[in-house]
Amino acid sequence: MFEISYLDMNGEQKSWQMVSRCNEPKCVTGQFGIPDAVVIVPFHKRENKLVLIKEFRVAIGNYQYGFPAGLVDEGETIHQASQRELKEETGLNVTGFLKTGPPVYSSTGITDESVSMVYVECDGEPSNKHNESSEDITTILLSSKEAYTLCRDTTLMFDVKTWIILSSFAEEGRI
Repeated sequence: MFEISYLDMNGEQKSWQMVSRCNEPKCVTGQFGIPDAVVIVPFHKRENKLVLIKEFRVAIGNYQYGFPAGLVDEGETIHQASQRELKEETGLNVTGFLKTGPPVYSSTGITDESVSMVYVECDGEPSNKHNESSEDITTILLSSKEAYTLCRDTTLMFDVKTWIILSSFAEEGRI
């Protein structure tokens, strides 16, 4: 947690509370180029389905639908982090990289955390044997029709990035 002092548009001193994964917030260091984490958008080539996870998230006290994701370890590339996290969370293997996005921010009102969206093709059988004890994850493979049904269920909780991609997949049938 940090409290940042700044001058508003009228030159008045203000303060803002925020969270950062860094020792110093990015607004202080200016180091915005390297993402904190990756969000992997996997497409299972053999099954011809999009891969999602259903994971218990402490902050909401419930299960949320999302994509496999995780922090980029020191010295690790975005692609290496994507391969590792996909394997750890789903048991699946990356077979090809389709697209890697720049660092993006989902909640700049409270945090400077950034993620790179990494679109991949994958293969293998889903498994949770590589999950950490703190992870309660179920892997789900979805057709576009199944994605459409999931998106229409207002009782479910979604990560914002996932809902946007999932709803597009439901409408277009491709990622």
